[in-house]
Amino acid sequence: MGFILAAVGSAVGLGNVWRFPFITGQYGGSSFLITYLAFVALIGFPAILVEFVIGRRTDRNPVGALRELGSGVWSRAGWLFVVTGFIILSYYSVVAGWFLRYTLIGITEGYTLTDPAEADALYRAVSTGLDTLVFHALFMLLVVGIIAAGVRRGIELSVKVMVPAILVMLLGLAAYGFTLDGASAAYAYYLSPDFGTIAANWTEILPAAAGQAFFTLSLGMGVMITYASYLGEDRNLAADAGIIATLDTLVAVLVGFVVFPVLFSVGIEPGAGGPGAIFVSLTAAFAGIPGGRVLGIVFFGMVGIAALSSAISILEVLVSYLIDEVGVARVPASAALGAAVFLLGVPVTIDSIFLGLYDGLADGILLVLGSLLLALFVGWVVPDVGREELRKGIGDVGGLDAAWIWAVRLPILIVVIVSLGLGIADYVGFLTGDFASWLAAR
Repeated sequence: MGFILAAVGSAVGLGNVWRFPFITGQYGGSSFLITYLAFVALIGFPAILVEFVIGRRTDRNPVGALRELGSGVWSRAGWLFVVTGFIILSYYSVVAGWFLRYTLIGITEGYTLTDPAEADALYRAVSTGLDTLVFHALFMLLVVGIIAAGVRRGIELSVKVMVPAILVMLLGLAAYGFTLDGASAAYAYYLSPDFGTIAANWTEILPAAAGQAFFTLSLGMGVMITYASYLGEDRNLAADAGIIATLDTLVAVLVGFVVFPVLFSVGIEPGAGGPGAIFVSLTAAFAGIPGGRVLGIVFFGMVGIAALSSAISILEVLVSYLIDEVGVARVPASAALGAAVFLLGVPVTIDSIFLGLYDGLADGILLVLGSLLLALFVGWVVPDVGREELRKGIGDVGGLDAAWIWAVRLPILIVVIVSLGLGIADYVGFLTGDFASWLAAR
């Protein structure tokens, strides 16, 4: 149970609650949702198993695991996951600090800005500056404290409280959203897929859905390899992967049932505003609905808890590397890496353009690249190892192991390669467009 909740806690975080609503809104609501769900079922579930078999087989962190199983270039591929987790956590912590500040704003002042322009000004004040730096530091201190306490006393104990709390709060918020005036229109927008929209915009929707699936399932950053390294051979990896993918997807879908009814009830367009959309739109929406202050405090507080559960998972990957490979004790390893992550995130507190720079690289390229390398490695380099490890704890697998290997070898590889190519093209567009313009203005 500790393993499942830790893995779910890793998956359930800002990707589900901060990123999912605005990405869904940007790419057509239900059209994005159905593509995302297809990715989770057809790509995400087999990809989780890829990381599970590597982690449990080696009892190592991603760097040590690939060094033990692979040779040549494969023995050094694990470094990609350390770098990816390092980048993601640096801006993840800053965004988590935003949610902590919005929770405090609700407690001390309430949400009173019904004008979206005023709500946008508040977001701009919260998202950069000295206060943002302080909350970034506070969040990282909290993450470091939990990791320093160890796997059982820190990670497992914390997620056993946080993950059930997130689910309970989400169910309550979704039930409240059902009572709002805009609920029926929101459900139509969210649940009625337009396949014509998918066909016309697949080059944008496909990489966005792939990146979202990898991000929310914590794939391509070594988290699942690290957590699986703590598992015994009696565990059914397929069952555990199914539970984790299902719970993570349930949370993401529930968030849509919370956010979109609130937005539609006050006539706010979903998806407008990019990364700040959920702050600007929901702050204005909470100001205009009954019980909005309490609803906002619960929502932003819940996201802060979700962010914490994910952040400790990412930092554990980095810390486990220093413990396993360098021999550093847990407490100094946690403190040193926490300080380094904090420093890398400082530019994001200065200008939000760095959020796009970091997130586009990590989400659109590195996560997908990491999953591609693991699929190649398990599917073509050590397939027998993968199949043997999958059988442990299951008993009679029938043809499951062979079907899984061939799914990893062909359809997953094809989809991931296409998604990676589109993600690279999108990131190059950002670098030559928005980021180049920002540099020129300096």
